[in-house]
Amino acid sequence: MSRILSAVAWPYANGPRHIGHVAGFGVPSDVFSRYMRMAGNDVLMVSGTDEHGTPILVQAEGEGVSPQELADRYNRVIVEDLTSLGLSYDLFTRTTTGNHYKVAQELFKAVHRNGYMVEQTTRGAISPSTGRTLPDRYIEGTCPICGTDGARGDQCDACGNQLDAIDLINPVSRINGETPKFIETEHFFLDLPALTDALSTWLGARKGWRPNVLNFSLNLLHDVRPRAMTRDIDWGIPVPLEGWETNPNKRLYVWFDAVIGYLSASIEWARRSGDPEAWRKFWNDPETLSYYFMGKDNITFHSQIWPGELLAANGRGAKGGELSSFGDLQLPTEVVSSEFLTMESAKFSSSRGHVIYVRDMLARYQPDALRYFIATAGPETSDADFTWSEFKRRTNDELVAGWGNLVNRTASLLHKNVGEIPALGALTDVDRAALDGSRAAFAQVGDLVRHHRQRAAINEAMRVVGDANRYLADTAPWKLKNEDPERMRTVLGVAAQLVTDANTMLAPFLPHSAQKVHEALGGTGTFAPMPQMNEVTDLDLPDREYPVIQGDYTGMQGTWGRRDVTAGTPVPAPSPVFTKLDDEIVEAELERMRGDD
Repeated sequence: MSRILSAVAWPYANGPRHIGHVAGFGVPSDVFSRYMRMAGNDVLMVSGTDEHGTPILVQAEGEGVSPQELADRYNRVIVEDLTSLGLSYDLFTRTTTGNHYKVAQELFKAVHRNGYMVEQTTRGAISPSTGRTLPDRYIEGTCPICGTDGARGDQCDACGNQLDAIDLINPVSRINGETPKFIETEHFFLDLPALTDALSTWLGARKGWRPNVLNFSLNLLHDVRPRAMTRDIDWGIPVPLEGWETNPNKRLYVWFDAVIGYLSASIEWARRSGDPEAWRKFWNDPETLSYYFMGKDNITFHSQIWPGELLAANGRGAKGGELSSFGDLQLPTEVVSSEFLTMESAKFSSSRGHVIYVRDMLARYQPDALRYFIATAGPETSDADFTWSEFKRRTNDELVAGWGNLVNRTASLLHKNVGEIPALGALTDVDRAALDGSRAAFAQVGDLVRHHRQRAAINEAMRVVGDANRYLADTAPWKLKNEDPERMRTVLGVAAQLVTDANTMLAPFLPHSAQKVHEALGGTGTFAPMPQMNEVTDLDLPDREYPVIQGDYTGMQGTWGRRDVTAGTPVPAPSPVFTKLDDEIVEAELERMRGDD
């Protein structure tokens, strides 16, 4: 048994999340975590909503509400959506908790004490017409590195490099289009140059990462500069130093506090579990494996900034230092980044209506249909495109006609002809080949998931489904009822085992339907535990409540592998596991998109 930390990217709480978001961080992290639990590992899966920073502040001002009110609204929406999708978080929390403030401020102070958080004078942007600070993300211009237009003042999405707004060519404000004025301002910078050797040693020892992630991360080391970790803004976590913490216009950079959420969420989980120190086994033990899941636009913060903060807090850079009160914090084992998902060959755009939000998708379609599409056709190692025609095809031709048909046919034959799971009689070579092939697939599917090759993994599981369908077609048990009923019983017993095997292999990908398949063959109890949305009281601010995602997933612990079906188990009359989609849904959805333009 291994101990696994699944650290999942924090969705930003300025609106509902669309299916492109969950294709990057949500479904891949859940498939991995569910499999790892089933394989017998101790897993902690954490995340939450990211609620500080400029976009929330600007949007709240536009709507005439406070930033906290806006964050509260979308935190609840996101929690509801991710719960409905079946993402098995041990804790999904938020960055506006008292616990998170304490952890973020303590880590800042530790990095500062060790000398890696240095004060510098820099040039900040203000609006000439209002005199207000213009945060970096709200300034756009031409990237000075790759020449792409539309680069932001903090990062160019085209080349992935971090930027400073003053370096942009022809910078303009995204708020009103005016040219910003740059004035001197004081900020704290993470001294990345003093951490470069340690980062290089760490990255150089990484094995098995997706090549695009590792190569991009190594390239970041070629131009390392100190990065500002505070901002001129009044919405965020106060800077915890004398002379700074009472300044109403200086806050920790949202990306500094957001990545600390992995640690603070783990601490909150431990505090709520009744063992406040339980988080340490996932953070201080070098044997623990930690995997960080995100989209490719966040690689920089997880392979450079966050590891740099951890090294600085541990005193492991060129300046030395002492361990923080958090102990020896372990760096990521792997940064697992997905590429981008587009929709009907165009980028998702909420403002243009070219989008489908998770909750709208789940209101009209089964959650496992979306999960299946993401697993089989999502942006695992290259950009991918979601189309309604392909979504319908995969749902109907693969889920319904392939997997759903196998389950329904097997359960129907059992119910009508035997009424229960039959005991196996004498096995033929055909029977043994089918059973042996199914058993052998567990190792391959598991190994592929473990190495983040989920598309290949689900394809292998669906190959088992195809083999099982061929086994039924070749043995034709419906022809044996009168001429050889004993043989019929054996064939149906083998088929029940093949369905059970395939259901176990598909359970990490399709947990909602896994429960239905389990029950279709007479199973009782919880086969695929699901997350729950719970209302909790803030551990440090007792007058405040908020929703979280939690769950008890101990029931799936150590369930990977063949579980022999139990002869004599009653099999009820089946009902369809998956819903076939009408041809009309494609045009209806395209028309809905056109109507929103």
